[in-house]
Amino acid sequence: MNTILQFLLKPTESPRSVLLVRIAVGLIFFTQGILKYSDPNMGVVRFARIGFPHPYFTAHLVGAFEILCGLLLLVGLWTRLVSVPLLIVITTALATTKIPELLRANQGFWYMVSDARTDFAMFCCLFFLISVGGGFWSIDAGLAGPNRSRE
Repeated sequence: MNTILQFLLKPTESPRSVLLVRIAVGLIFFTQGILKYSDPNMGVVRFARIGFPHPYFTAHLVGAFEILCGLLLLVGLWTRLVSVPLLIVITTALATTKIPELLRANQGFWYMVSDARTDFAMFCCLFFLISVGGGFWSIDAGLAGPNRSRE
């Protein structure tokens, strides 16, 4: 467990271009978290329709994680670590909203593939961020110190 935590908190040595992935993923999660609070159809109503227990609590808990982790990704603080709960969120979203489309009449595989494209891209980007870290332009890189090779 300690080795996993060391990896997740390990300073980054990734290129500057990682910033673009961090911005995209961070902004998407940040805005979706806000929507879970501001639009009941994107939050509580949606979670109730999916069948989550205690949809008010669950929607707001997920929204809080998305806002906090999205902001941390935007600034590049604890990039690897905060990508893990977001990976759990996006995997749950795929399992609860996209996979069931395979079984619905008039939908099927190609409908699901089209509908899941953003979630799948986020899933892949989160694995990317877990593997490479926050990049040169991140607080993670700044915390590594000036003597650390960052590119």
